[in-house]
Amino acid sequence: MLATVPHRHEGSPRLPVAPGIVGAVTLFLPQMAAAAELHLDGSTLGLLWGVPFAGILLSIAIFPLVAPVFWHHHFGKISAAWGLAVVVPLLATYGPALTLYQLLHTALLEYIPFIILLFALFTITGGLYVEGAIRGTPAVNTGILGLGALLASWMGTTGAAMVLIRPLLRANAWRRSRKHVVVFFIFLVANIGGSLTPLGDPPLFLGFLKGVPFFWPTVHMLPLWLFCCGVLLAVFYVFDRFMLARDGVAPPAVEPGRLRIHGGYNLLLLAGVVGAVLLSGIWRPGIVFEIYHVEVELQNLVRDLLLLLLAGISWIVTPLETREANDFSWFPIQEVAKLFAGIFVTIIPAIAILKAGTEGALAPVISAVTRPDGTPIDAMYFWATGILSSFLDNAPTYLVFFNTAGGDPVQLTGPLASTLLAISAGAVFMGANTYIGNAPNFMVRSIAEEAGTPMPSFFGFMVWSGSILLPLFLVVTLIWFV
Repeated sequence: MLATVPHRHEGSPRLPVAPGIVGAVTLFLPQMAAAAELHLDGSTLGLLWGVPFAGILLSIAIFPLVAPVFWHHHFGKISAAWGLAVVVPLLATYGPALTLYQLLHTALLEYIPFIILLFALFTITGGLYVEGAIRGTPAVNTGILGLGALLASWMGTTGAAMVLIRPLLRANAWRRSRKHVVVFFIFLVANIGGSLTPLGDPPLFLGFLKGVPFFWPTVHMLPLWLFCCGVLLAVFYVFDRFMLARDGVAPPAVEPGRLRIHGGYNLLLLAGVVGAVLLSGIWRPGIVFEIYHVEVELQNLVRDLLLLLLAGISWIVTPLETREANDFSWFPIQEVAKLFAGIFVTIIPAIAILKAGTEGALAPVISAVTRPDGTPIDAMYFWATGILSSFLDNAPTYLVFFNTAGGDPVQLTGPLASTLLAISAGAVFMGANTYIGNAPNFMVRSIAEEAGTPMPSFFGFMVWSGSILLPLFLVVTLIWFV
């Protein structure tokens, strides 16, 4: 998921803003409360506050199985209902001031940037159409997955996934059994592949903003990346050969010819997306717009406007025929936007509890990563960060354990490098454990289903990840963190 940029530096100018409905709503608040009073104290929250979050996850898992037609037409309403199951208790318990602040904080700093980035990538990559003879043989599929894993660290897991998923689906359209191809694609391209640079995945970008050198993940994560990608590619190749032989379907004959990329200018726009995201982490003008105590930094606002501009250019200059050849539709991004709106709202109490550390309801999880003498337990950091990142936002989860380990980038990239490695690998790798573990997972699933490839259910996907990834992560633990 998209990382949140830390608060401004002291002394940065703040420009109060109260546009539109935000300004109107704040007029009716009792008084403008101080920012400290609007903090949601996770130490006062019980695990009962996590029920709406569990409810929306179970809805995503169960409704498509038991009531697929109802879910297809009403998933947005169900998502909104679970969101209200958090908003109403917040209003009743803490009042409108804190509730408005929490919703604005989540919307302005997390959800809206998250959706804008996905929207830009979805729109731009939807204008790239690869024409030519590509047959989804085991060798070709393995090559595409390997290429995607390599690209993910330099153009982001979401960018690499959106570029390659449609050509991969078309290459395998003749196959009877093909859901496993998309499952391994999510493992490799949408998650583990993005572990070598801060551009690859939001937690590493957040670490970069906190002072971790840009190429630290490249050097330290490379052995884990090579091991995990190598094992998964080998397992996939063998399994894909088995599935092809079991289906008994011969690859179709194709006309010889060179591959052609239609809408190639979208590659430049895609590079612009990467540049805009990188710009927001490097350019620090120190200008902050304040909307009811929520501080929106100028560089992030510029980034989001650039992303919308790039998406608009792609939509205007790409011929409609190219998008039609790509089977492009807006449904996948609409589904992600509606469902993740509910997820981002219901996750508010869960993140607050996690941030409370040893004072919160998840104190046993936080305490489990440290020995009595205060030294970190790297294996526990790997699994605690990873399991929580499988279901919660992996960016704040990374930040919580980064701070639990001391929060000093000099120490964490020096004497405690193995601990930072465990935190980084857990946050990035284990996003592959569920559909909601990382932003592109759900979108890849939606695009695949839209293209006619049946995908595992929410729990079905966890059976795949539990059978393949958890043993792999156990080996990683034994080699690197014990």
